[in-house]
Amino acid sequence: MAEVLSQSEIDALLSALSSGELVPDELPKEEDKQKVKPYDFRSPQKFSKDHIRTLELIHDNYARIIANYLTAQVRTNVKVKIESVEQITYEEFIHSIPNPTILTIFKMSPLSGSILFETNPQFVFQVLDILLGGNGDRKYKMREFTDIDKNIIRQVNKGLISNLRLAWEDVLEVQPEIEGLETNPALNQTLAPNEPVALITFSVEMGKSNTFINICIPYLSIEKVLDKLVVQYWFQQNDEQVLRESREKLKNRLNIVDVSVTAVLGKTNIIVDDFLKLNAGDVLTLNSRFNAPIKLVIEDEEYFYAKPGILGKNMGVEVLDIIDKDVENYE
Repeated sequence: MAEVLSQSEIDALLSALSSGELVPDELPKEEDKQKVKPYDFRSPQKFSKDHIRTLELIHDNYARIIANYLTAQVRTNVKVKIESVEQITYEEFIHSIPNPTILTIFKMSPLSGSILFETNPQFVFQVLDILLGGNGDRKYKMREFTDIDKNIIRQVNKGLISNLRLAWEDVLEVQPEIEGLETNPALNQTLAPNEPVALITFSVEMGKSNTFINICIPYLSIEKVLDKLVVQYWFQQNDEQVLRESREKLKNRLNIVDVSVTAVLGKTNIIVDDFLKLNAGDVLTLNSRFNAPIKLVIEDEEYFYAKPGILGKNMGVEVLDIIDKDVENYE
């Protein structure tokens, strides 16, 4: 409850105000009550936080995939890590990359339009050096790429881009296809300068150097599938039908696995001399009765009790029960 002032206290406050000893608090300005967030209409934020987060999850998996691919190609340990996912304009992207560079233009249906895959010149020269017999440690001077350079790196980039299929398979099935290759970013006029794009930047650690790879995805390319770029969309699909299909696929994969099954009728001990003299028709006394169940051994582990018998013209066994190997632990 608020404190109630007495009449003497009120008179003292009024006296202090009139004499100038007490300065009244300034009233808050009207604009302070509402915080205004600046918005640039020339570069609207079309990618939501959910979209950016989903793209980050997809391409974080992609980073691990291409790390294995590059390691196999250059025969040295390569680490790839996603650095950032952000929305910028196409003009900002073009101005942020060096000239010359390797800019691979590709399509990825069902996404529409063209997507850009930029490999830093230092990365390109290092890969070329290793593939042509070097160790990748030499220093590089900026120069124009030759036709041989372009053909070699085109094959490497073809493998890198094809791995996008694996990274995107949890969201939708895509089919990457290279359209062309440019070395001068300024000459690539596939998008309007103010077109919003999602820029995914990867750092590539190869040997002693650290270089970068960029993927530029225009908003127009993924506009039709934006509803799938939400994490909740993935979990909505975990219905009973999908679970049944998953179980069936798992069962089919297990069915092709071969395992060894052995029926153990019993055991006995004999000396080496008797073993060497064994002939067809000799009888061995086992440590089990003729009417006792035998044990089925799967991959050197006892799993079932069984009964021997005849199956058609062949000998066979009938499974009676499961051997509970953990019974002693329960007692």
